[in-house]
Amino acid sequence: MELDQKSENRVENSSSGRYLEFNGISKAFPGVKALDNISFRADGGKVLALLGENGAGKSTLLKIMSGDLRADEGTIIMDGETLTLSSPNKAINQGISVIYQERQLIPFMSVMENIFLGALPVKAGLVDYGKLKAETQAIIDKFELVIDPTVPVMTLSIAYQQMVEIMKAYRRNSPVIAFDEPTAPLTDTEIDILFRLIGQLRDEGKIIIYVSHRMKEIFQVTDEIVVLKDGRFIKKLITSETDENTLIAAMVGRDIGDTYANLSRNDTYGDILLEVNNLKTYAVHDISFQLRKGEVIGFAGLVGAGRTEVVRAIFGADPIISGEIKLGGKTVKFESPREAIDAGIALCPEDRKEQGLVLWTSITNNISMPVLAKLKKTFFLDSKLEDKITLNAIKKYNIKTPTLDKKVLELSGGNQQKVILGRWTSDLITTKILILDEPTKGIDVGTKAEIYQMVCDFAKQGIGVIFISSELTEVINVADTIIVMHNGHITGSVKREDATEEKVLALAMLD
Repeated sequence: MELDQKSENRVENSSSGRYLEFNGISKAFPGVKALDNISFRADGGKVLALLGENGAGKSTLLKIMSGDLRADEGTIIMDGETLTLSSPNKAINQGISVIYQERQLIPFMSVMENIFLGALPVKAGLVDYGKLKAETQAIIDKFELVIDPTVPVMTLSIAYQQMVEIMKAYRRNSPVIAFDEPTAPLTDTEIDILFRLIGQLRDEGKIIIYVSHRMKEIFQVTDEIVVLKDGRFIKKLITSETDENTLIAAMVGRDIGDTYANLSRNDTYGDILLEVNNLKTYAVHDISFQLRKGEVIGFAGLVGAGRTEVVRAIFGADPIISGEIKLGGKTVKFESPREAIDAGIALCPEDRKEQGLVLWTSITNNISMPVLAKLKKTFFLDSKLEDKITLNAIKKYNIKTPTLDKKVLELSGGNQQKVILGRWTSDLITTKILILDEPTKGIDVGTKAEIYQMVCDFAKQGIGVIFISSELTEVINVADTIIVMHNGHITGSVKREDATEEKVLALAMLD
């Protein structure tokens, strides 16, 4: 869905009279200059995109806006007044709402209580639930949503929880609303609803800042684009007057050309590594396919098709009801992920923050995790060897970090993904099958190109790769064979040379 493009009817050139100005914003962390003299202006009645590679400084700037971080230098000005953003509460009180990927809601409280949190209507010293429900319903109706204001937020889908966040910002009458990768967990239908809400907010003269790595969305939803690189302001562009190649070149500092055509691929496959026959779990059924040495198999399908559930069963993370899995021609039945790892299967999960990494520990600890037994030296770990495999991973995957001891939490999404890859491809571990579940989610175009080539390089080493992606263009251009799923079962497969988005989508919607 595109926003209404009737430019003559839009609030033109900040006719709302509101603006947010960033003047010389700088922020440094140990060993890293996250932001370096950032200056630009965002006007009311427009959607402004913040675009840049992972590590460009977008998240840091949002955290300064929201009061989670304090700038070392510079000021943020709204409508001529310098803001004091020393805490999230002060940022909210001064009219700034930031909607992050991670929900900022109280799950056991109702929709209406979350929307009016901190401003619940009171009558005779008690919460006036009648007024609370009526005022919440008025906001819900304004945005043309179908949500019961009395249900606990935890009962809503991720998409509708996000709608609650937007309504909360609207109730506060926040003149500034920033969105951080808002579509990452959403289906196409839910994205349509989100874009419609953003359009309404824009047309009311709100100052909208939108962060996304999805180029298609940038052209659908924004009016202006600010490009950041390595913590510096590069340029500001009018969306309707630019194109994707110009944006990519500004972001990465070079023309990366046709990403897929430039891939150096593996063109020979070996013996069958993995054979799955009639696999059935509580989530999927009748799953059969083969994976050869050096082959990249892609799994495509709509949200809820069962792709992740297939690989979790293979990895020993979910129980199998029936069917057979053969590894190297021998039937296996993994009771746990540890058994799968010992057999040479590695999984980079869809949710790298929740399932793939220990965020509060160092890069070294995360990379060495699967091989601790091999690092044992009497009663201690061989710290020199541990540092060596970490340094090798940092160099091999170009992980941007000042030290080995940096917490993974402090890395960009792309560098976090590289840490997981480094974990499974160290010299102390033998990976025969590498499963990559949404490996480029939330990652910029430059790092995506790196990861695509890494996938091809893994295949050249004889590793069998299973590549899952919700981006059709990505999966049909990276994988050698695309297996398509719908409603828990396989509906067909297509070779890369024969694959089109139309063919894959048709199979993805086939019962």
